[in-house]
Amino acid sequence: MLTTPCPCGTGEAYDACCGPLLANTSQASSPEQLMRSRYTANICNDADHLFRTWHPRTRPDDVTPDPATRWTGLRVLAAEGDTVEFVASFDGGSMHEVSRFEQRAGRWVYVDGEVS
Repeated sequence: MLTTPCPCGTGEAYDACCGPLLANTSQASSPEQLMRSRYTANICNDADHLFRTWHPRTRPDDVTPDPATRWTGLRVLAAEGDTVEFVASFDGGSMHEVSRFEQRAGRWVYVDGEVS
């Protein structure tokens, strides 16, 4: 059991937070939880999680995380309805996004986002 803090910034242990989602043993209960797990998947280079949680209508062919990007932090600014606004920091900068999610067959999936 991994008791190290989850990279998504909740303060919970990885195995109690994003670990089960990345292992595909549980599903996100909210758009924010899914977004946090997708951030963690980028850190862990888990393309499978990114692929299966991206709406097939908007998913690119290649969802492989860029191994050269070193993510350093996540700050959720707002989570309302099916949108999550966040800032993800990386060595050399940050990315601000408002992401849209929808439920598909009872599961939350990432649809798209506006990056600024």
